[in-house]
Amino acid sequence: MVYAIIEADGKQIWIEPGKYYDLNYIPGEPGDYIQFNKVLVLKQKNAIYLGKPCVNSIVIKAKILKHLKGKKITVFKTKPKKNSRKKKGHRQKLTRLLIEGFLK
Repeated sequence: MVYAIIEADGKQIWIEPGKYYDLNYIPGEPGDYIQFNKVLVLKQKNAIYLGKPCVNSIVIKAKILKHLKGKKITVFKTKPKKNSRKKKGHRQKLTRLLIEGFLK
């Protein structure tokens, strides 16, 4: 089993090659390739590479598949004793990435 833990958008994400993941919006066109340099942990067949804080020699290559919107959430605010209510919705912009592989 091959996997890596990377830092993207201030979050730590467990990724595997050949799978796709939805992250916060990344500027770029569908079909573009991006690279992640902040690899915290990489596990290959019999070896584990731990970063302090990052593994410098490893780069993750990913392809932008499409841009989409996340699930709609409702934001409801009230002020007590003022009869004031606000109801808004929000949908986060996301980018779907396909992990192509790990480069050394």
